[in-house]
Amino acid sequence: MLTLVEKILFAIAVLVSLYFAYRGVDRIIKLISSGQGKPDWKAAFKRIPEVVAKVVSFQPVFRFRFWPSLLHALIGWGFLIFLLVNLSDLVYGFTGFNILEQTGYFGDIYRLFADIANVAIIAGILAMAIRRFLLRPATLSTRGTTLLDPKARLGISRDSAIVATFIFVHNTCRYLGESFHLALNGTVDSWQPTISTVAGLWSGANANALVIGEHAMWWISLGAVVAFLPYFPYSKHIHLFFAPLNIWLKPQRRSIGELKYLNLDDTSIEQFGAATMKDLGWEQLMDSYACIMCFRCQEVCPAYNTGKVLSPAALEINKRYNFNHGGGTDVPMLNLISEEAVWACTSCGACVDICPVGNEPMRDILEIRRNLTMMESKFPKQLETAFKGMERNANPWNVSQADRMKWAEGLNVPTTEKNPEPEILWWVGCAAATDARAQKTAQAFAKILNAAGVNFAVLGQNEQCTGDSARRAGREDIFFGLATANVEILNEVKAKRIVTTCPHCLHTLKNEYPAFGGNYTVIHHTQLINELVGHGKIQMKLDGDNMKITFHDPCYLGRHNKVFDAPRDDLKSAGLEIVEMPRNGARSFCCGAGGAQMWKEEENGAARVNATRFAEAKSTGANTVAVGCPFCLTMLTDASKADDASMQVKDVAEVVAERLK
Repeated sequence: MLTLVEKILFAIAVLVSLYFAYRGVDRIIKLISSGQGKPDWKAAFKRIPEVVAKVVSFQPVFRFRFWPSLLHALIGWGFLIFLLVNLSDLVYGFTGFNILEQTGYFGDIYRLFADIANVAIIAGILAMAIRRFLLRPATLSTRGTTLLDPKARLGISRDSAIVATFIFVHNTCRYLGESFHLALNGTVDSWQPTISTVAGLWSGANANALVIGEHAMWWISLGAVVAFLPYFPYSKHIHLFFAPLNIWLKPQRRSIGELKYLNLDDTSIEQFGAATMKDLGWEQLMDSYACIMCFRCQEVCPAYNTGKVLSPAALEINKRYNFNHGGGTDVPMLNLISEEAVWACTSCGACVDICPVGNEPMRDILEIRRNLTMMESKFPKQLETAFKGMERNANPWNVSQADRMKWAEGLNVPTTEKNPEPEILWWVGCAAATDARAQKTAQAFAKILNAAGVNFAVLGQNEQCTGDSARRAGREDIFFGLATANVEILNEVKAKRIVTTCPHCLHTLKNEYPAFGGNYTVIHHTQLINELVGHGKIQMKLDGDNMKITFHDPCYLGRHNKVFDAPRDDLKSAGLEIVEMPRNGARSFCCGAGGAQMWKEEENGAARVNATRFAEAKSTGANTVAVGCPFCLTMLTDASKADDASMQVKDVAEVVAERLK
């Protein structure tokens, strides 16, 4: 099809384009490689089937915003097919061999898929362009109070326009070129239904005009690809390459909230947390290139939703724009996100959970906290009380260890000293042992365990805080001391299973203590209650008042540890009608206490996180909101009092205990 001169010119253009594209990609690889750590190729190899399934199905995208996700998938699926289509078009231009003219099963199916893909891409990109540039939903941007690179505020729209124009021109010209080819041959191809329809419009056209038209469309279509390639490493379109890599190469973690182990016995460590971008892990640097700037993480962030300055999306976008405009990894992290935003994070994990490309902005924030507290002693002053309590009395409430068992007075709650080989070791937790409201949960759970005849014991005065709040606030030194001591005690007890009423304790014992040599089977109390009901060890009165109840999924129970059904099954077993909140399960809205927020004042915003969540619970019309976390219990109880509401807030254990036969 092409003349010799055209072939030479096209080949030169391709080589020049690839050279400049290579320079961009090479810079990206060097930047990512400069991050801390290396990929775990063994874990990555096992993940290949999962990654292929996600890429082909676009399943992570469909978890949120269904219609925009469908449009995105049409473009994505179309481009997967167009990898072959563009290659065959290139072969056709240089050799005259046209796979579209091949007969037989393969040729027919190929033409059909090429036709469908072409239409899907054009329709998808037009609809997405209309959404971004005409409808302009607020979810595709961020508030002016959020720290976002000034270049990004205009640059995101400009980049979207460039990418959309390239996709539209490339695919429309390819579509028209093929229609000219069919019209020139005077054929109607049932395997290319839409292109054949368009070809009918040119049925009376001059043959030379059709030849010139097909020729021109080939050049514009593939020429657009050649012209776009050098820009590709700097565009958000680079996520086509880095999103699958990001999902594939992410470090293997037990939970989205599991943090990197720091051995504080190693005196050679001089840097804690992330002061600059070079202190981040390589995968955290790659996050910036995988980001598709969709702002989904921002849309589910409880801090952003209540008017705070934190936007997880802005952090990732700032990282990318720093790189794209010549910045290296020496840039301070607080140039990319404000200190106020850092301390507004509740570590709920919603941003990590919802991201379709596997980004983890929460992890960056917690690394910044590590640096601020460990290296600069900069943190909200309200946290000092909790820190001192954990250092002096091994609990953030600063209650004496001698009083750790006062909650159990008058109850049958044996310690491991009296029952050294229990079937179940109950990790009571600081809240249930020291906080007046949470103690009612512990007392209710003790009643359930005794009613079921469970062989259990508690550590009593030997139990200390797991250190969750210290770690989320960046005080790795406090966490390290508590974790080391707790693992030593637990390894001596050798409990078969550990149960806890606190999801934060559950998460820490189950997911973070293995790094300290503590590998335990840990379950939540709602899971154990569910087992006891299933085995017929406890029975409940079902002739109640048909009370409607709604369940608030604690972030560290649900998103972080995937326990969703057990608490609901417990409530159903108690004969209660469950009314779900709009945001439930993996999409549950935070109570506002996680990430050490329990011990400090909330940052300024339009609303309080706990009040926002309680209002959502109230809107269900339920009589009671059930929880499975002492922090959630406190936060929603406080919101209820502030709202002067009649709606009760109870732990699942309290609800079950009240209905025991």
